[in-house]
Amino acid sequence: MKKFIMAAVGGTLAAVVMTTQVAAPLLAQEADKKVNVYEQLDLFGDIFERIRAQYVEEVDEGDLIEAAINGMLTSLDPHSSYLSPDDANDMRVQTRGEFGGLGIEVTQEDGFVKVVSPIDGTPADEAGMESGDFITHVDGESILGLALDEAVEMMRGPVGSEIIITVVREGEPEPFDVSIVRDTIKLTAVRSRAEGQSVVLRVTTFNDQTTPNLETKLAEEVEKLGGMDNVNGFIIDLRNNPGGLLTQAIRVSDAFLEKGEIVSTRGRDPADGDRFNATPGDLAMGKPVVVLINGGSASASEIVAGALQDHRRAIVVGTKSFGKGSVQTVMPLRGNGAMRLTTAHYYTPSGRSIQALGVSPDIIVEQPRRQPEAEEPEEEQSISRRNRSEGDLRGSLDNDSLTEDQIEQIKADREKAETVAKLREDDYQLAYAIDILKGLSALGPKE
Repeated sequence: MKKFIMAAVGGTLAAVVMTTQVAAPLLAQEADKKVNVYEQLDLFGDIFERIRAQYVEEVDEGDLIEAAINGMLTSLDPHSSYLSPDDANDMRVQTRGEFGGLGIEVTQEDGFVKVVSPIDGTPADEAGMESGDFITHVDGESILGLALDEAVEMMRGPVGSEIIITVVREGEPEPFDVSIVRDTIKLTAVRSRAEGQSVVLRVTTFNDQTTPNLETKLAEEVEKLGGMDNVNGFIIDLRNNPGGLLTQAIRVSDAFLEKGEIVSTRGRDPADGDRFNATPGDLAMGKPVVVLINGGSASASEIVAGALQDHRRAIVVGTKSFGKGSVQTVMPLRGNGAMRLTTAHYYTPSGRSIQALGVSPDIIVEQPRRQPEAEEPEEEQSISRRNRSEGDLRGSLDNDSLTEDQIEQIKADREKAETVAKLREDDYQLAYAIDILKGLSALGPKE
C-alpha cells in the first residue's frame, strides 16, 4: 500500500515538474512578446520625436498622430479607418439621409479608388458614373497610392463647386474626364411605382428612414392598385445600393419573412456572434417577390438578397453583387472622433459568407449598354412602329364573338404589355423582373 501511495505521489510530482517545464517556455514567449511590443512603441516614439524635431518643415503634432492611427487601421482592410471629429459628424449626418458631396460610394482595390455605386439622383449619377469605375485623378492630380480617406478628402468641396474626375472604365479604350458639380445629397431611401400590376420598390440606401419609407410606399402603391387582390407581386430593386445600417437590412428582410434566420454575424471570439431571426408578418402577404441586384449592390443589400434567396421567398435577378460580407462597428473616441473597425463577418441563413464572392442571382440578366440610336427615315419609322395584322386587311371579317367591353379589355391588356415591352429599351432587368411576376401570376396561387 505504501509503495502504491509513493508511486502515486511520484507520478504527481512528475506531472508538476512536466507542467512547469512546459509552462515556463510559454510564459517566457508571452513575456518576450510584451517586451517586443514595448520596444515597437518606443520605436514609434523615437520616430515621432525625430519628425517633430528634424523634419524640413514644422509639422502639426495632432495631424501626425491622426495619420499614424489611420495608417494602422487602413492596413487591416479597406473598411477600417479613423474618423476625425468632422468625419464622424459627417457619417452621423449621412445615416440621417442628407449630406454634401458627389453621391458616390467608393472603396479601395489594389491601391485604386473604385466606385461601388453612384447614388440615384445625385450629381455623380447624373454625370454618368457607373459601378466598377476606377478614379485615377481628381482635378488633374493623381490619387494613386493615396489612402482611401485621403482620396475622398480630395473629392470633397463646397456645394456648387465643380470637380473633374478622371475615370478608367472597363470596355473604354482610354481614361476620360467626368465633370461633376457638388451638391447637397438628399437621400430618398425608397421610391415606388406600379408597372402594370407589379409594385416596384426602389431601395437606394439603408439609413434610419428605409424601413418606415418602405412600409409607407408599399401601402400607397397597393391602395392605388385597388388592394392586394390586384397586385401580382413586388420587385425590390437593390441595384447600385451600397448598403448602410445592418439594423435596417434586418428590418427590411423581416418585412417579407414570417420566420427563420435572417443573418448571423461571427467575430474573432465565437461568444461575440449574433443571430437575427424574423418575426411573424409579411408586408407582401405571400405575393411573389423578385429582388434585383448588380455589382453595385453591397453590404446591407446583400444581406436582404441573401436572406430572401435562402428562404426561397424571392427570386434574385440581375448580376453578381459586390461581395462585402463584413460588419463594421463605429466606436466613439475621445475628442469626438471615432474608429470604424471591422469586427465580424456576416452569414446568410444557409451559412454562406458573401465576402469577396457576392450573391449570385438565381437568374443572371445583364443590363445591355445603351447604344446610340441611328436615325431612320420617317417613312421607315412609321412602318417599323406598327405591325400589320389581319384586322388591317381591306375587307377582313369582324370578330362578333366578343362584346364591346371584352374588346376594350383586350385592348387595355395589350397596351399594358406594350408599355412593359417599351420598358425593356430603358431598363431590361426591371422589365425581365416584371415578366417573371406576370408569369407566376398566370400560373395562379399555390394550393
